[in-house]
Amino acid sequence: MPVIIHKQFIEAPIRLCFDLARNVDIHTKTTESTKEKAVAGTTHGLLEKGDSVTWEATHFGIKQRLTAKVIYMEKPVKFIDIMVKGAFHSFMHTHEFVEEADGTFMIDTFEYKSPFGFFGVIADKLFLEKYMTVFLANRARELKKIAEGMC
Repeated sequence: MPVIIHKQFIEAPIRLCFDLARNVDIHTKTTESTKEKAVAGTTHGLLEKGDSVTWEATHFGIKQRLTAKVIYMEKPVKFIDIMVKGAFHSFMHTHEFVEEADGTFMIDTFEYKSPFGFFGVIADKLFLEKYMTVFLANRARELKKIAEGMC
């Protein structure tokens, strides 16, 4: 099961970073490259514990849907969402925020299991793990731009 960890320093207060990371509208802005949009569940505003959102996006040239549910929230330092329906066999995405004197470290830990057993493991090694690493890093950089632009 691959585990991707991405750290991004943001020159902005922890609460702002936390709220931007769980904002559905901001998520859409930070994932424009995949045309991600919320189509069911919580489709606007801030996600809370227990909320679900269904995302529609284009990955690898294929339009897909994925439903995630927020299962844990400790404001403003951590929230966790899991996939309840979608292309992966499973995933858990932990979003952590560490306050520093001059800003916030945002740490994404993305643990997933690919579908299709052995063939999924091969896909991980060939392209999927790299694709997901780049996707998370790009989203973090976009969120950084938004947060720092608000300060």
